Amino acid sequence: MSKPLSDHDRRKQISVRGLAGIENVAELKQNFNRHLHFTLVKDRNVATRRDYYFALANTVRDHLIGRWIRTQQHYYEKDPKRVYYISLEFYMGRTLQNTMVNLALENACDEATYQLGLDMEELEDMEEDAGLGNGGLGRLAACFLDSMASLGLAAYGYGIRYEFGIFNQKIVNGWQVEEADDWLRFGNPWEKARPEYMRPVHFYGRTEHHPDGVKWVDTQVVLALPYDTPIPGYRNNVVNTMRLWSAKAPCEFNLKDFNVGGYIQAVLDRNLAENISRVLYPNDNFFEGKELRLKQEYFVVSATLQDIIRRFKVSKFGSREIARTDFSKLPDKVAIQLNDTHPAMAIPELMRVLVDEEKLDWEKAWDICVRTCAYTNHTVLPEALERWPVDLFTHLLPRHLEIVYEINRRHLERVAAKYPGDNDRLRRMSLIEEGGQKRINMAHLCIVGSHAVNGVAQIHSDILKATVFKDFYEMEPHKFQNKTNGITPRRWLVMCNPGLAEVIAERIGEDFIRDLDQLQGLRKFVNDEAFIRDVAKVKQENKLKFAVHLEEHYKVKINPNSMFDIQVKRIHEYKRQLLNCLHIITYYNRIKKEPNKQWTPRTVMIGGKAAPGYHTAKMIIRLITAIGEVVNNDPVVGDRLKVIFLENYRVTLAERAIPAADLSEQISTAGTEASGTGNMKFMLNGALTIGTMDGANVEMAEEAGEGNLFIFGMRVDDVDALDIKGYRAEEYYNRLPELKQAIDQISGGFFSPKQPDLFKEIVNMLMHHDRFKVFADYEDYIKCQEEVNALYKNPKEWTKKVIYNIAGCGKFSSDRTIAQYAREIWGMEPTLEKLPAPDDKQ
Repeated sequence: MSKPLSDHDRRKQISVRGLAGIENVAELKQNFNRHLHFTLVKDRNVATRRDYYFALANTVRDHLIGRWIRTQQHYYEKDPKRVYYISLEFYMGRTLQNTMVNLALENACDEATYQLGLDMEELEDMEEDAGLGNGGLGRLAACFLDSMASLGLAAYGYGIRYEFGIFNQKIVNGWQVEEADDWLRFGNPWEKARPEYMRPVHFYGRTEHHPDGVKWVDTQVVLALPYDTPIPGYRNNVVNTMRLWSAKAPCEFNLKDFNVGGYIQAVLDRNLAENISRVLYPNDNFFEGKELRLKQEYFVVSATLQDIIRRFKVSKFGSREIARTDFSKLPDKVAIQLNDTHPAMAIPELMRVLVDEEKLDWEKAWDICVRTCAYTNHTVLPEALERWPVDLFTHLLPRHLEIVYEINRRHLERVAAKYPGDNDRLRRMSLIEEGGQKRINMAHLCIVGSHAVNGVAQIHSDILKATVFKDFYEMEPHKFQNKTNGITPRRWLVMCNPGLAEVIAERIGEDFIRDLDQLQGLRKFVNDEAFIRDVAKVKQENKLKFAVHLEEHYKVKINPNSMFDIQVKRIHEYKRQLLNCLHIITYYNRIKKEPNKQWTPRTVMIGGKAAPGYHTAKMIIRLITAIGEVVNNDPVVGDRLKVIFLENYRVTLAERAIPAADLSEQISTAGTEASGTGNMKFMLNGALTIGTMDGANVEMAEEAGEGNLFIFGMRVDDVDALDIKGYRAEEYYNRLPELKQAIDQISGGFFSPKQPDLFKEIVNMLMHHDRFKVFADYEDYIKCQEEVNALYKNPKEWTKKVIYNIAGCGKFSSDRTIAQYAREIWGMEPTLEKLPAPDDKQ
């Protein structure tokens, strides 16, 4: 019997990783050694694993630079319309492997490092995640950058270079503990500081009204220093730019008015200015109205708009000498996409620049602003909507407050003209919320100041039009669109699951990687024995690999033949990790009651971070770990049920867990999850979904066939009806004995014997003020999980459903999403044409 292939030899056989030509490998080795030589300073002659990682990263980066320069040169000469995607979050994860995938360098680098006696996977593991996001919204921005480059769009991602990204999560005695994510500690080989494009950003001060216009004076200045990261498209030689701003105090900061002895303090106070880009706010779907956060939002917007306008003015068009000064052409050359309301200040800031600095009249400036900007809404949860106190604006951004008031005055005039005498409508549609503390409703500002407003899944876009923004939809229906989210198949299939990508490529070729609709071609293999076997085998290999990872990192033995049942996402009441907990407890109780029955073995994994200030979410984590302590140590249960909390869930852990999943839990209350994107990643990687008809789950069921997902629970209409009738948790508690048993165990201290009332708040919430109606879906969820168990016992039928799911994934490529944004919002045309490679003569 031949000995099993080494990991390296197995990787070599995967063609989607690119060809390892001999010259290519020799050149890579030479460049690697050159970088290693320059990494090692005189007093160190022993290289560490980190030195090897940096040498490899810099070697791969060399292959980006020529393409990056050439791409930007190409845009400068052709002067296409450019799109600016402004986001407070870009959840990028690691860059090295993604770059190798997109440049077709993976096999060549693997071979080169192997010949140098190194293991490439070990080097890849040295890279820190760029965790500049909280969850879905930030990861969506990262997928969009990949797709915009792969579709040849002249696109720029603009955000903040946080010194500290999303916190690292440690679980200590079952509780979440946060520690700072010092991701730049060892340097970042992928970024290039661009001090020559430093921009001043103004805060505070006051306004002066003169006959020739308004001046904003006596401001405090903070400098915005840009760092550029290259964004390679998939094998098309396009390299776009993500530009992240870092805050820097100006040299004269606090020194103008220093007196004897004040100098040291003045220098120390530079920190106050530089704190703007210090740390990412760790809230997902929750608004915290802090001054520092508003500063961050204005900081990124002001610096970015200066950059946009500079680039608009200097771009060559026809004549080589004249710079552009005619701003009426701005919407033909610039599209600005606002990722949620966080960059909403772009609207009053663009108006300030056009009116105060460029001296356009208001109507002209407003027309330009609306035609340039577009707004993506990401949530309908009221606690997530940004509503900034007017007092804060008065103090921090006085000119912008005046502009917002003027936008609102003209807006309400238009409303009043269309709906005379409807004062209640005027109140509802105002940008300013009166009562108690006056606040600016940033979503209303975005709708009024944009030509397009979109939700992120069909059901979400429909809810926006029917409820949250109903008045605005009635007044300007043409503005409202849907753009269902997507994920990049490069990171979320080719990179994280090369085995599955290869099995697919063997059947339908490699083109599906840039045209995911081609996965439909797999439907004809749904009864092909060999294909069924190959898909199941890849899943088993991924599960074994993840099981090894878990044993190394969590010291838990898991049964790789058990169903891997995974729910990974931010911890939030609306995502209903508690419903998952109730199923675990119910399944545990059933096994205990009939220990000799043939139960389908399960390993339930739940992972995700709780916002540090979100007490209930932290208690949910504590409950999950407590259930695990009981279940995992019960000899009667054995390895038929295990519960694992996946610590420090992040992009890199997702890339390991998702390819290993059998069952994907997408169980939010219908009408609360705007779209979800994790759901799509699981589907593409061969897991089946148990889920509610919420977010993109609805469209996933449409694409794969509803019978190929495990759909349960209330629909949006049922939830609305239950709201009208009144949701009474006790009714379910009294009617369903297994639910009552589970709740009594939680409240009676069965899972916390040393602190019997540890979870009394959770139980009290579930029984008396559960906005997300966990009990209402419990019965149907348990029934649905029984169907899951039954099907899992029939591996062939299970795998057939998996194939239907993979075949239905085409719609959920972010390439499709971005092509729709380009054509229907930005007025741009995507292209699959390649740019010439840097070594090509033009």
